[in-house]
Amino acid sequence: MRICIGLTLLFLCFSLATKATELKHSSIKHPQIVNKSPVKLIPAYRAIYSVLHKSDPVGQAIRELTYLEDNSIQYHYETDISWLIFSDKRQETAIVTINQNKVIPRKYSYKRQGTGPDKSYQWQYDLLNKKATNLKKNKQITLNYSDGLLDKLSYHLQNRIDLITNPEQKRFVYPVIGSKGTVKNYEYQYDGEEELILPYGLVKTIRLKREVNEKKRITYAWFAPELNYLLVKIYQVKSGAEQFEAQLSELEHK
Repeated sequence: MRICIGLTLLFLCFSLATKATELKHSSIKHPQIVNKSPVKLIPAYRAIYSVLHKSDPVGQAIRELTYLEDNSIQYHYETDISWLIFSDKRQETAIVTINQNKVIPRKYSYKRQGTGPDKSYQWQYDLLNKKATNLKKNKQITLNYSDGLLDKLSYHLQNRIDLITNPEQKRFVYPVIGSKGTVKNYEYQYDGEEELILPYGLVKTIRLKREVNEKKRITYAWFAPELNYLLVKIYQVKSGAEQFEAQLSELEHK
């Protein structure tokens, strides 16, 4: 089913991806950043999204950021989808640290259950020594490089930090390590501004766009400067057909 394909991509982009640019002449006023630590830059929060397929609600997504006792960050994302006879539940968790506004991944886990085969895997990263370990298979690989390397979830956090600290930026490129240890660049471009009416309310946003030509896939992600560049909407199409849409419905600061 097309939504099944879209759900996989929801984890790559959702949560935007994708976070802006060429805003020199923008009507949006960006928050000033003055000597903010990572904790103040993005406070702990829990955001809930309504997931839609062809405008029909089919489930819910949750994105959550928590600061741990050792000053690391737990970044969590989950979805629970039901559509006709199709069901899908997924969870992703990244444990990261932040140094000078750069996200450093330490551990990543993924679990999927529902219609079709279940999947799960865990990775642990030692970027200083250019090593990554597949914990499920107890297999270690050597990375060709590690500067700026991110996992499939933590790059969303880096994208948001980049938007906050440099709102004039128009192009974002992130090297992301996949479930098999291969590294690919994820690239997003600034694509304009838009005022949205969401379940959460009326918000002014900037929009980023990612095109994957070989897969005929386009993802649009909207971020709200007034909400510290939180991802508030995502929409994806493939070969001209809608895959999914997600809209912010609730936001709680912890």
